[in-house]
Amino acid sequence: MTRILLGVSGGIAAYKALELVRLATAAGHAVRVIQTPASQRFVGAASFAALTGAPVLTDEFERDPARGAFPDQRQPEHDPLSHLELVRNADIFVVAPASANTLAKLAHGLADNLLTSAALAATCPLLVAPAMNNNMWSNAATRANVATLRERDVTVLEPGAGRLASKGEAGPGRLPEPADLLAAAEALTRASDQPPHLVGLNVLVTAGGTREPIDAVRFLGNRSSGRMGFALAAEAAAQGAAVTVVAANVSLPRDPRVSYVDVETAAEMQAACAAAFAAADVLFMAAAVVDFRPSERHDGKLKKQEGEEQLRVKLERTPDILAGLAAARRPGQTLVGFAAEHGAGALEHGRDKLVRKRLDAVVLNDISRSDIGFDAADNEVTIITQAGAAHVPIAAKAAVARAVLETVMRLRAQPRVPGPA
Repeated sequence: MTRILLGVSGGIAAYKALELVRLATAAGHAVRVIQTPASQRFVGAASFAALTGAPVLTDEFERDPARGAFPDQRQPEHDPLSHLELVRNADIFVVAPASANTLAKLAHGLADNLLTSAALAATCPLLVAPAMNNNMWSNAATRANVATLRERDVTVLEPGAGRLASKGEAGPGRLPEPADLLAAAEALTRASDQPPHLVGLNVLVTAGGTREPIDAVRFLGNRSSGRMGFALAAEAAAQGAAVTVVAANVSLPRDPRVSYVDVETAAEMQAACAAAFAAADVLFMAAAVVDFRPSERHDGKLKKQEGEEQLRVKLERTPDILAGLAAARRPGQTLVGFAAEHGAGALEHGRDKLVRKRLDAVVLNDISRSDIGFDAADNEVTIITQAGAAHVPIAAKAAVARAVLETVMRLRAQPRVPGPA
């Protein structure tokens, strides 16, 4: 996922920027928008805000309610300078459409509005997509401005040719199509990426919820969707790790960068984890493993008996997969457990799990809330380590995954002593 800062300047082509935002967010990118005052004569800020889920800024001196954060980020505790914080968080700054006036300002280093001030402060790649009348595009001043920007390693796209806004006019000057703009932004971001943090590491993730058969059609299970585990896997893969996911009954789309082992029961998950654990540098035990299973499985379907009011099924404990893996850990491995707790006492239960199972971290979430946790797009967690507990406010699970990975990398960068047996 890429954080795209989009600058929209004045011109009829501003309506195409809405489609660019729609395509970008649908592809999983986080987008913030800066508009010039002139652009708001063509497209209102409310339209961009609705598509991005974030406030739109126009003036350098207006307060940003999101404090410079993108939709996938936690907000800072203080109010930063908008143009500095936005570009600091951005992976790429796209100016589309870029009017002739904005092109001239960018080429000459002017900073008389929020868009141009942000461009001067940007250290991320800058992609400029001009859109204007064909005569303005072919004017010597505009051509010189484009050449100047390109000499400064700014990527300036060639406009398309065809019918223009004014009746009867045609020629070069059309904004490239939104899908082409997005493809150019994605390609430029990939080319400028810094070396990922997790290159060379093997990461093992468990995800989903196990199911224990009662008979041929019924099972004991839970509501875990696997979203958190899959988000961890995707983020670890994006940061260069070799990732294996042991997926228990997960129906989510698969990431081509990740290897998957599909399982159903706790015993199958235990076997799959045992086979992969020795090679793993980091383990994320995000799956919800059913604690009890029927001691006997009926091959057919249990039938209701005439007059029978109760069905008794004898249960036995399933294996404690995480405890078993922790007992077999080798030096250099990092183990992260997950704890789904309900209401009061959750933090104490999480700390107890950290010590009892000799883990490096426990990610705790409160399943008493319906808006986070199981089968929800968002999560809010507390990451517990020997050093203390860090709260991660409610955010998309991809953002929570990044926070968890950041904690793991900090742990791996310092001498660690697992909790007492």
